[in-house]
Amino acid sequence: MATTEADPVIAEVRAVRDGIAAQADFDVGAIFRRIREMQDESGRKYVSYPARRTAEDSDESLAI
Repeated sequence: MATTEADPVIAEVRAVRDGIAAQADFDVGAIFRRIREMQDESGRKYVSYPARRTAEDSDESLAI
């Protein structure tokens, strides 16, 4: 893969991501809890979609 000029937007996103991870001591559970807190504090409405059914969950997996 050829290297190209660094994109400042990507660099900023990665810096924020790394900062959040460092604050949570790189604990995945703590990272997700902090992100959820940030969503709640923002006052914005977030959309949550139901989980998609997998073939194992559907009746079609029982068909022969």
